[in-house]
Amino acid sequence: MTAAAAESYETSPIKRHRSTKAEVEERREALLAIIDDGKPMTVRQVFYQATVRGLVEKAESGYAKVQTDLTVMRRAGDLPYDWLADNTRWQRKPRTFSSVEEALKDTARFYRKSLWDNANAYVEVWLEKDALSGVIYPVTSMYDVPLMVARGYASLSFLYSAAEYINTLDVPAYIYHLGDFDPSGVNAGEKIKQTLCEFGPRCRDHIRAPCREPRSDHGMGPTDAPDQDLRHSREKIRQRSLGRTRRHRSQYAAAHRRSSD
Repeated sequence: MTAAAAESYETSPIKRHRSTKAEVEERREALLAIIDDGKPMTVRQVFYQATVRGLVEKAESGYAKVQTDLTVMRRAGDLPYDWLADNTRWQRKPRTFSSVEEALKDTARFYRKSLWDNANAYVEVWLEKDALSGVIYPVTSMYDVPLMVARGYASLSFLYSAAEYINTLDVPAYIYHLGDFDPSGVNAGEKIKQTLCEFGPRCRDHIRAPCREPRSDHGMGPTDAPDQDLRHSREKIRQRSLGRTRRHRSQYAAAHRRSSD
């Protein structure tokens, strides 16, 4: 081997911390507690919650740890498969019925009257992260409010179609943007309002609310929580998950035995 080749294979000066077996077990117990509180959740949702609690770093390496942990936990029977959801893959199939009578019954069962036909305002909720749609949609669905998932900065096509509808309204539109309270998240919300208003004078007149996530009464956004609060939350999760893990394992094992019988 030449001297140049030998230099290229030198040990990296960067020392990466490898989690001990106890640390990995503790992290997985905390992840189980997170999922138990919000099931079903996507892997991305679990990752975001884990970063807030300081369980993993907010980087691709942290996402990989969460992904690996959840795979191992499901394979080992510690985490039920239906506690995690995959919203990025789906089946495409026409909705069909065995008879006209069955179709009419199905239609009647899912009929919902529009709540906003006679309202003096129109409301939309814009969401920065698709991973949180499963948390927000049950609330917006209950109140018949459109949930617009932007996936970061919304595309021009998505914004144009939204502005086209707003331009047809005879009532003011209130647009609320839910995103990270950091420079990128705040700017994404401001860009939504700015671009919607660029697509027509009526749209500009209709939008009445700033596209920004409201802060709390204490003046803190979701990413402004002090370090001691994160440490306190992490300790609470650890203590709670220690008692839960054994219970989950026994319940899952019992259900598996019943299904096998």
